[in-house]
Amino acid sequence: MEKFVINGGNKLNGEVSISGAKNSVVAILPATLLADGVCVIGNVPNISDVTAMLEILKTMGAQVKLVNQNTYKIDTRTVSSDTVPYDLTRHLRASYYLIGALLGRSSSAKVAMPGGCNFGGVRPIDQHLKGFEKLGATVTMEENAIVNANAKQLTGNSIYMDIVSVGATVNIMLAAVKARGLTVIENAAKEPHIVDLANFLNSMGADIRGAGTDVIKIRGVSYLHGCDYSIIPDQIEAGTYMVAVAATGGNVLIKNVVPKHLESISTKIVETGAEVIEYDDSIRVISNGRLQKCNIKTMPHPGFPTDMQPQFAAALSMADGTSIISEGVWDNRFKYVDHLVRMGAQIEVNGKVAVITGIEELKGAPVKADDLRAGAAMIIAGLIATGRTEIENVIYIDRGYENVVEKFAALGADIRRVIFEDDPIIKGIRSAG
Repeated sequence: MEKFVINGGNKLNGEVSISGAKNSVVAILPATLLADGVCVIGNVPNISDVTAMLEILKTMGAQVKLVNQNTYKIDTRTVSSDTVPYDLTRHLRASYYLIGALLGRSSSAKVAMPGGCNFGGVRPIDQHLKGFEKLGATVTMEENAIVNANAKQLTGNSIYMDIVSVGATVNIMLAAVKARGLTVIENAAKEPHIVDLANFLNSMGADIRGAGTDVIKIRGVSYLHGCDYSIIPDQIEAGTYMVAVAATGGNVLIKNVVPKHLESISTKIVETGAEVIEYDDSIRVISNGRLQKCNIKTMPHPGFPTDMQPQFAAALSMADGTSIISEGVWDNRFKYVDHLVRMGAQIEVNGKVAVITGIEELKGAPVKADDLRAGAAMIIAGLIATGRTEIENVIYIDRGYENVVEKFAALGADIRRVIFEDDPIIKGIRSAG
């Protein structure tokens, strides 16, 4: 097993380039199943979620070729299976997008319920299933948590989402793009990766309009060809580095971003007293001195993203004053707080609200990444803490951050990845034993 070891206290300076968006690529890769041709996809991040999804596609019969470091050529015309077992889905929550993609491809899908980050129980997919059924599919839950969806002919329909759900919006788009007639998704998610998926499908010949608004209209087509496409930059990776610079101090140019995607994050960073300068495709964060308190409420896009609240909590734990974070998306996303408290943070959690009283100093400690973004928060906490922080369960961090150790180290952070057996402390204990 591996862990990250951080010696805190260093300011961050220099430049960092942001990778392709995790939340886009895990939807676009399954979407290649809908193409009757070859798709060449660029700006693909080198993260474990991508590795897992590509492995699923290859196991199903797809031809996958690495063209260069971040570009893949994918030909799904050789796929003959509509079944994805649990041993392939268990490490990847986004594998449920294969249900919509396979339904759209062949009107049949058998996909085991996925794994991935857990925010207090299995994430419900009732809005996904409701959408499939509205399109004419019969959906049953079988033994071993397998979703079995079948349709004689998918037919467009009006689908109102009871709650704003990114996952359900993606899945319904995938299923509806080749359905007969018009599908209208109301109360749809509006995140940048929803727009990215729509642009990818339209590049293959789909007819999708309204992505990025709360009403998406999809007129089904009978044929989708292959295409060349480049994934958008990762909004959350960019935001993570922005918060890290604000928290540690320093001056960093964050390249390969879409500044408009970062507006809600930039606004809060400025509120804490750091400076944010926007350019065409990059953003600079400059921070001097202690951050100021701020209040955050997570909401669906264009509100403040839930995937950024753990990172801000880590930064605000050493801000001047008392900050309040209200979680408006998930029911249980404060599990990571226990680890920050172990480092000395003063945080009280009551349901979906965390009250953070800023302190003078965090102290390094052994902590764990309970999920992907909690892991990012532990990195930020380790960077600003005094002493040595060790982060276990880094497999979660690797799900969504490409070369995270190398990128932070290049900015001046004292961070390294070690195998447990390579840790000098562990070696010393074993030698003494």
